[in-house]
Amino acid sequence: MIATIARIFRVALRPRRPAHKAVRLKDLHGIRQALGHCVFDCEGQSAQRLRHRIEQARSPQELWLLRNDAYQLISQRHNQQVAAERINALIASFEGWVDAKQLVRIK
Repeated sequence: MIATIARIFRVALRPRRPAHKAVRLKDLHGIRQALGHCVFDCEGQSAQRLRHRIEQARSPQELWLLRNDAYQLISQRHNQQVAAERINALIASFEGWVDAKQLVRIK
């Protein structure tokens, strides 16, 4: 009984690990480049706006949220299959930065 209570306290008082490791500028730059490369052949005001938002993003999570906008641009320029391939190729860039549950491939 005492051992069980002691184990509960050890688990409850154990320092929690941060959800994600601290991002370095070099890492963030690499993710920005990967996302920007996905829309390299997209043109127009929407594409320029997205590129600006990519440059202004301050975390991998913010960049991950921009993938939907990138998907829309790519699918308008090409088709949904090309867009899905490009966005799915980004998953490797986000591993370790975004919760694994969110890293879902587009079908």
